[in-house]
Amino acid sequence: MTTRRMDEEQGRARIVWNPSCKRFETEDKEAFLEYELRVEVMDITHTYVPPSKRGMGLAAQLCSAAFQHAQQHSLSVIPSCSYVSGTFLPRNPAIKALVNPQYLNVEITTKDTD
Repeated sequence: MTTRRMDEEQGRARIVWNPSCKRFETEDKEAFLEYELRVEVMDITHTYVPPSKRGMGLAAQLCSAAFQHAQQHSLSVIPSCSYVSGTFLPRNPAIKALVNPQYLNVEITTKDTD
């Protein structure tokens, strides 16, 4: 049984690291997470899942792969992507240890236009 088939049977997509494009992506390249590398820091800038594949947990799987990669390479993470900061991290509090300390308590606020 191939890895891909096992992943699919477990309800998980196969996530591939594409370092030349600075992204983690599904094997079909339709869903992806983009990042920028700085000295010892991975800034996760964007996560995208097409409408036809939403609700399958792909964004969370992409984030998990990125955070695992950061941990394995001793990188801290800047969660610039709104999905990472607003959804993934609150659902996975144990992973906050990898977040760059400067960004742990940063809240995004909007200005009232009233």
